[in-house]
Amino acid sequence: MTEDFITIDKEAIAALKFPNTDVLEDNDQIKMRISEVNRALSLGNLEHSKIKIFFEDVESKKVVDTTVWAVTDKNIILKQGVMIPIHRIHKLF
Repeated sequence: MTEDFITIDKEAIAALKFPNTDVLEDNDQIKMRISEVNRALSLGNLEHSKIKIFFEDVESKKVVDTTVWAVTDKNIILKQGVMIPIHRIHKLF
């Protein structure tokens, strides 16, 4: 999976554009993504552990290695208020 994704710095995410469509179509995958988001939040808050977030903007698939600081119903929030829409995330680990 990782070969299709370009590594990006967390600071560059704020300049990206995200479409409104979901990258996942399967309901089981969407449920799994929510579990992964909640796990990433716990790891970030309790252990300050970094995780890899595989996501897609309007241009390409990208991956960032970072800590999740907070989660809303629509976004994950990284350090310095950088946000990634949950519906644009393929996987977190």
